[in-house]
Amino acid sequence: MKTLPITRDASGNRATVECATGEVSVYKSCAFCEHCKGIKVGPRIYPSPQDQVLQNMKRGSASDEALMNAALQFNQLVRDGTAIECADQKNQGFWPRYRL
Repeated sequence: MKTLPITRDASGNRATVECATGEVSVYKSCAFCEHCKGIKVGPRIYPSPQDQVLQNMKRGSASDEALMNAALQFNQLVRDGTAIECADQKNQGFWPRYRL
């Protein structure tokens, strides 16, 4: 597991990390990447909310609304976070979490 520090711009609105594919937006890429396993907030690492909801969806016990709430929770964690926990050990870069 890699820890990718979050870099913010001067306004604090843009959060990026240095991925295998280059600098990417946490909100646009990490949120939808299968390698994203958690967000570090202070000394604690919170698991990716999308991972938890997807596991429930595979069992048929989660709704579309739960997935939307997970995305909102992810954004809130990133706002307060300092790093992303990334499981990309092979340096593949972005790998879509949602595939048909």
